[in-house]
Amino acid sequence: MRTVGVEEELLLVDPETGEPRAMSAAVLARAEREDAGQDVFEKELHEQMVEFATHPQSSMERLHAEISRCRKEAAGHAEEIGCTVAALATSPLPVSPAVGVNERYRWMERQYGIATREQLVLGCHVHVSVESDEEGVAVLDRLRPWLAVLTALSANSPFWQGKDSGYASYRSRVWQRWPSAGPTELFESPERYHRRVADMVATGVILDEGMIYFDARLSERYPTVEVRVSDVALHAETAALVATLTRALVETAAREWRDGREPVDPGVSLLRLSAWQAARSGLTGELLHPETMRRMPAEAVVRALLDHVTDALVDHGDLDRAREGCARLLRDGNGAMIQRALLERTESLRDVVTECVRHTQE
Repeated sequence: MRTVGVEEELLLVDPETGEPRAMSAAVLARAEREDAGQDVFEKELHEQMVEFATHPQSSMERLHAEISRCRKEAAGHAEEIGCTVAALATSPLPVSPAVGVNERYRWMERQYGIATREQLVLGCHVHVSVESDEEGVAVLDRLRPWLAVLTALSANSPFWQGKDSGYASYRSRVWQRWPSAGPTELFESPERYHRRVADMVATGVILDEGMIYFDARLSERYPTVEVRVSDVALHAETAALVATLTRALVETAAREWRDGREPVDPGVSLLRLSAWQAARSGLTGELLHPETMRRMPAEAVVRALLDHVTDALVDHGDLDRAREGCARLLRDGNGAMIQRALLERTESLRDVVTECVRHTQE
């Protein structure tokens, strides 16, 4: 059974005011003292954020438990130094992001200017094991039309600099400012994939392979496909659901490849439109159906995703978990819907943040 690991980025905020706090160095120093050798937490581009990575898991129940544990540990380290963590993909309150004191990050600030300074966005990256680069590239080619549905399910960034952005996942729109971000053409072979990556690095526009920000890519460090389209989810169970569906998509794509089925290729232009539509409406309106690239109600598109990966979900023992998780999101709302409902009830973005601090550890 394929293993799955999750990387989540969390926002550091003041527990009283909800304002982002540039305290990642102190949080990481405390984590290193308390959990020496664990290597769970890592620095990120901005000082107002911290990242953790789970261990690879084959059980989605265990993965869910580890995500919850890592969130609680991050909160514990943060609270010891006067802040806390919120699983928010953008800050609802105005913020002036502080770029980390790291030569790599300074290079990015010099190269990309304001796009780097404004890039305080927080995502969830899902790693799914593959047997080889050949299988991995075949999976990348066949995942493409379905990735926007994961963005819609996880959408958790409706506010930007104190205002409603009009998007469910504004994080994904800000992320597109990187020159290497977004959907890709078909690669068809590992050789073509690696040649394209090498050519992109050779331009000098990006620093190295770590800056290949495709929606899905071969991991630079692990024998995995890394899917990078999701907002950090408000609830750990939503992150586990996204991981469950991502593994099922990878397994389904690998089976199609082994069966000799050619990838569907709507083209990068339509994939960009699909991603935009998912970011705009999340689960509250229409999405582009991955098989037709025509607008349909979000609920129908989520059902289509479940139908597409049913066999893999059954074989992993995840079908009931996936169905119940999708039904819950459609019924109760994803992070973007919950944030907007909180604002309507409290009329305060500060209260939205402090409420989301509680949701983060539920």
